[in-house]
Amino acid sequence: MQPRNMSMSGVVDLAAVKAAQEAKSKAEQARAEQARTGGGGAVPPSSLVIDVGEADFESAVLQRSAEVPVVIDFWAEWCEPCKQLSPLLERLAAEYSGRFVLAKIDVDANQMLMQQFGVQGIPAVFAVVAGQALPLFQGAAPEEQIRGTLDQLIQVAEERFGLTGIAVDPEAEGQAPVEEDEAPAGPYDALLEAAVQALDAGDLDGAVQAYKNVLSDDPGNTEAKLGLGQAQLLQRVQGLDPQQVRKDAAEKPADVPAQIAAADLDLVGGHVEDAFGRLVETVGRTAGEDRDAARVRLLELFEVVGADDPRVTTARTALARVLF
Repeated sequence: MQPRNMSMSGVVDLAAVKAAQEAKSKAEQARAEQARTGGGGAVPPSSLVIDVGEADFESAVLQRSAEVPVVIDFWAEWCEPCKQLSPLLERLAAEYSGRFVLAKIDVDANQMLMQQFGVQGIPAVFAVVAGQALPLFQGAAPEEQIRGTLDQLIQVAEERFGLTGIAVDPEAEGQAPVEEDEAPAGPYDALLEAAVQALDAGDLDGAVQAYKNVLSDDPGNTEAKLGLGQAQLLQRVQGLDPQQVRKDAAEKPADVPAQIAAADLDLVGGHVEDAFGRLVETVGRTAGEDRDAARVRLLELFEVVGADDPRVTTARTALARVLF
């Protein structure tokens, strides 16, 4: 997805915004429809458990971890405890139905990966969330303990990184993908169009209210949530003195509100990496409520740019490093 161009005057690349919003909305609709009917646009159950080696680790694990937690099972054919743990993990991967993906790594064939993770003995279980490796447990732990660990992992992935998993279709094995029909006009199209027109005219208050009107009846409306985030961002930077904001941010690196304001200006000015980097650094150097405020604003800016933007993926990985 191309970055969305924004300015203090409210001039927005509305075509790009609308295309991105529609793409994300269709993805969420496909997931909701799959959950309702058991079909349409979801991955087959076989995608939840994969064998991974050094050659495909980056694509199968690191890149995948930007959308779903990846649990890694280090095992070997000669390892008796592995023969107890691996089937249990595979069963839980199916049961959790897309909340995590299980990657199985044979240590005999992938010594480099074993060394990189610092594995001292097997079975050993790690997780990768937004590109960051986390040790989970070692040995054939009791099922109740494993479930608790997985639940905590999923909660952290969702609350801190917005990773809600992938949709799974039990009937998808071996089926060819089915093209989706053009979606009919939704009940809020007129209100959404009014919001876009208000943004185009620089009427930020009107745009915010129009998006809120949609969300009051339909809290899950993706286009309204994205549009509201953009309009509120533009509202926040209205009236700011950019020179003073940047001066304050440079002179007061520990001042979280100053860094947040500067990050907003960075994003509005099209400096996406600068905005993300500033807030990641702020999260890394703070604690408590200050850290949480910077983290929450960073997640909000992720939504403004779009989860499928590679710069968001990179920043999520950086955020994971400073959080863990």
